[in-house]
Amino acid sequence: MATNRKADVVVVGLGWAGSLMAEELTRAGLEVVAIDRGPWMDTSTHTPPAVDPDELRWGIRKELFSPPKDNTLTFRNTTGQTAVPQRDFGIFELGGGVGGAGFHWAGMSWRFDPYDFEIRSQTIERYGYARAEDGELQLQDWGVTYDEMEPFYDRFERIAGISGKAGNLEGEIQPGGNPFEGWRARDYPTPALKTLRSMEVFCEATARMGYHPFTIPVANLSQPYVNPLGVSMGACTYCGFCLGYGCGNYSKSSPQACVFPVLMRRPNFRVITESCVTGLNKAADGRTVTGVTYVDAQGKEHIQDAAIVCLTAFMVDCTRLMLTSGIGRPYDPDTQEGTVGRNFTFQTVSGTDMWIEGEQMNPFIGAGGLGSQIDDFNADNFDHSELDFLHGAGMLTLARDGAPISKAGKLPEGSPRWGTGFKQAYRDSYQTYTTIFNQGSSMPVKRGYLDLDPTYRDKFGQPLLRITYDYSQSDRNMAKYTMDRAVEIAREMGAQHITPFNFADRPFTTAVIASDHVIGGTPMGADPQTSAVNPFLQSWDCHNLFVCSASVFPMNSGYNPTATVGALAIRAAQAIHQDYVRNPGPLVEA
Repeated sequence: MATNRKADVVVVGLGWAGSLMAEELTRAGLEVVAIDRGPWMDTSTHTPPAVDPDELRWGIRKELFSPPKDNTLTFRNTTGQTAVPQRDFGIFELGGGVGGAGFHWAGMSWRFDPYDFEIRSQTIERYGYARAEDGELQLQDWGVTYDEMEPFYDRFERIAGISGKAGNLEGEIQPGGNPFEGWRARDYPTPALKTLRSMEVFCEATARMGYHPFTIPVANLSQPYVNPLGVSMGACTYCGFCLGYGCGNYSKSSPQACVFPVLMRRPNFRVITESCVTGLNKAADGRTVTGVTYVDAQGKEHIQDAAIVCLTAFMVDCTRLMLTSGIGRPYDPDTQEGTVGRNFTFQTVSGTDMWIEGEQMNPFIGAGGLGSQIDDFNADNFDHSELDFLHGAGMLTLARDGAPISKAGKLPEGSPRWGTGFKQAYRDSYQTYTTIFNQGSSMPVKRGYLDLDPTYRDKFGQPLLRITYDYSQSDRNMAKYTMDRAVEIAREMGAQHITPFNFADRPFTTAVIASDHVIGGTPMGADPQTSAVNPFLQSWDCHNLFVCSASVFPMNSGYNPTATVGALAIRAAQAIHQDYVRNPGPLVEA
């Protein structure tokens, strides 16, 4: 086994979180080594403008994704069932190389709601203790408030060049933005994208109903932009090929487009690709880690020693490495004791498809995150006193549904599925189709967790991660409620054909992709009895180990997680070089 020269920091996984932390730490003068199990990927080589955005190659066969054989895990709904391996992508759409899912993501960039960060305490304050302790749910605060997160959200948005329109500038509600959002110190760095026809119909209808529509903030840039790192980006051309694709136009924010051009030039940074970290190495006293063990592409084992370890991989990998390395106490669903594996959540999705005769949506024009949304039924923006659920959903319509293969499945009920009748139905419905997608929250449950499977192992001989989870009754009730609101909006939009959907009206499964926003496993918080990492993402058990991924979210909001992961990564990196390096030890007293 070879041992590499010791680094100041080793970063495990070079996606959004890893690249942002590495940029912050190398700029502060620390020597950083990143290890990623995928190959090197960059825009100019892998997805330049000359590469055709082939839907079959990228959208259907998912060539930019990490193959399921490298991400197999097992799943069951309850502890009484036997978990079995997942053999297809399903809800796990990991990146196939450096940049992670940030290279192929759609681009929605949300700040979580202030309610999310203090969900337990604010629920108790408004609705009473019994609503937070209903016997099934396991609510907990994050240990950090929105006010504390705001400058780090702003930093992420500046690096990524997010396009949007502020709805709340320092407490003043702004016309055209989201009036329910948390306050922000300044507007987005680039203006909101153009409004397309499906968005216009949605906005007109929801405004007539007294709701508050706005354009979704996105990482698909509306105009040329130079970020604070000095990296230039182009304006979106509305080609519609974002989700599952790289952007040869350099107009979709990604680690490749926003961070790598600067990071890769720094002499105190290097990246080891096609190498899988198999363990975190603990010191003899068990109170710190000394580095990581990894296996390279040739199957050779190496040790990378480091003074600080940052776990910035996908959430299932971060949780599994903590469990296989014996760091932190595994969660026990019977006693609710232990923290590693706790609070796995998903996203509770419902909504409706619709067809509006006489409209011409031109769905081939669009961008990955482009759409309009209302937050009137998200977070705690509406009174839940007489409702049988907590939280809610962002209700949105998207302008990205024109890809010919996937769009062929969107036909009104009763349409022929083959032959001349199918072709006629597809021709007639292509321009008239749109959707309302309710991206719902997911409340943690006491019996939703991650642990190591006792039967199945990976190619390195380590146990696969096992998911035990089903939707809470609160989430099921919320999905039904917001689906009904979506149908009302569809009718107001003038739809003649309406087909509601609700993924939570059946048992949860990893095989059907309602969303790919999986959360939890190493939750953050101020109480070491209920959290694996403290508010600075520092392990309570090994103070030189930091975990930055969606695994640290104690619950899932009605928004995409990327911007919150990015903001948390920047916050943790600043705490490392400003405070921890000067005085190594716990940044928060237990």
